[in-house]
Amino acid sequence: MSDHVVLHVKGRVLVGPEEVRDELWVVDGRITYDRPVSAADVRTVRGWALPGLVDAHCHVGLDRHGAVDKATSEKQALTDRDAGTLLLRDAGSPSDTRWIDAREDLPRIIRAGRHIARTRRYIRNYAHEIEPADLVAYVAQEARRGDGWVKLVGDWLDREAGDLGACWPRDAVEAAIAEAHRLGARVTAHCFAEDSLRDLVEAGIDCIEHATGLTDETIPLFAERGVAIVPTLVNIATFPQLADGGETKFPRWSAHMRRLHERRYDTVRSAYDAGIPVYVGTDAGGSLPHGLVAAEVAELVTAGIPATEALSATAWGARSWLGRPGLDEGAPADLVVYEADPRADVRVLAAPTRVVLRGRVIG
Repeated sequence: MSDHVVLHVKGRVLVGPEEVRDELWVVDGRITYDRPVSAADVRTVRGWALPGLVDAHCHVGLDRHGAVDKATSEKQALTDRDAGTLLLRDAGSPSDTRWIDAREDLPRIIRAGRHIARTRRYIRNYAHEIEPADLVAYVAQEARRGDGWVKLVGDWLDREAGDLGACWPRDAVEAAIAEAHRLGARVTAHCFAEDSLRDLVEAGIDCIEHATGLTDETIPLFAERGVAIVPTLVNIATFPQLADGGETKFPRWSAHMRRLHERRYDTVRSAYDAGIPVYVGTDAGGSLPHGLVAAEVAELVTAGIPATEALSATAWGARSWLGRPGLDEGAPADLVVYEADPRADVRVLAAPTRVVLRGRVIG
């Protein structure tokens, strides 16, 4: 679409969960609710409009083996874009994807730098693998490289114990999180199991990824501190397959993974009921493909989160949490249009009729 074309989005514009308008206009790539005085070339799009969706946990520039080339990174970003996912929080990548910022046709990315893991306690080729004495220095490094986030690996398989185990001592995470906050960055951590959660939350962490290890003892702590979770249920669905693969060598770990999987919906619903902020993330880019946000929203609804709240976890609420605008007056026009009301049936998210990125209709 030419920069001189005015876009008219008409139908139902979901400015917020309850705030619905009949139309908006896109002029020079930005949203306005005031009809342009003169517009010689107007293109009208009809339907139900939402802010561009958010995947708050994905990995652009990463596959199951580690860093990927630019062509693969581009394909990952395009897949998300075409699914209506226009804002990505990249929760750790070894690739430099800054070049994407110059592309008007690709989603916006909020980066957390590269994962920071304990030596030999994470997936090979993914993370900086270090010891606790170096944690503060690496957190400072990634805080400066990222876009306001740092990603720790909070727990992983401890081969000697044969089960999931916390990766960092309490004093190390306290110092590291304090340093990140001093530098203006928030901190999140990969956590499957129960053991690391209390230390991380009491040390001041801002978010936990996966959070399958939440219990009746730690849920109130998360709620009190306002620590968000990104459950990545489409990824947790792979736990039984992972458990089968490790059964012979690590039977305790396999049994633990199955238990975490079995209670996954109860865990997420209990967290939501307690007032813990819940956001949509897919963990795409490791072993999972990109473009799965609609499936993750549907999983949150299956877990018992009301449809409008599950939508907010990938739309209004998620954008606010990440400090990015939605369908606000003067905001960049990043939005998705659907044939029907996604609040009535979130499965509508899987079939956008139009994607508008930076004011341009691209799908």
